[in-house]
Amino acid sequence: MSGKIIAVLEARGGVSSKTGNSWKMQEYVLEEMNVQFPHRMSFSVFGEDKINAMNIQEGQELTVSFDINAREYQGRWYNDLRAWKVEPYTPADAPVAAPMQPQPFAAAPAQPAATPAAPEAPFGNVDGGESTDDLPF
Repeated sequence: MSGKIIAVLEARGGVSSKTGNSWKMQEYVLEEMNVQFPHRMSFSVFGEDKINAMNIQEGQELTVSFDINAREYQGRWYNDLRAWKVEPYTPADAPVAAPMQPQPFAAAPAQPAATPAAPEAPFGNVDGGESTDDLPF
């Protein structure tokens, strides 16, 4: 998703109760650009080394690649969007609005085009003549 960073939230950290290793994560808010109704997305970067390497600042225009994962906490489910790649935004990254085309689930083998047969009248030709009218009355 491409957009502009509108918020850099406070970094959080701690020590894992399972491994005893320290951890750090930071969250950011990205707003879509160049759309009539922009969406906002909160995503996180996990690991102090990644936070420092990405060096995300408020006001930057970026393209963010992320993984989506859901987790359960006290009977409720939460989505987590974790960035794995951040690049400067370039207009070439902008999606091109194209009409939606239905895509088949699987490619069907090519079949020769058949000429459709003329449909039969549901009640036959009741007037007994050579009428092309398929209505029964």
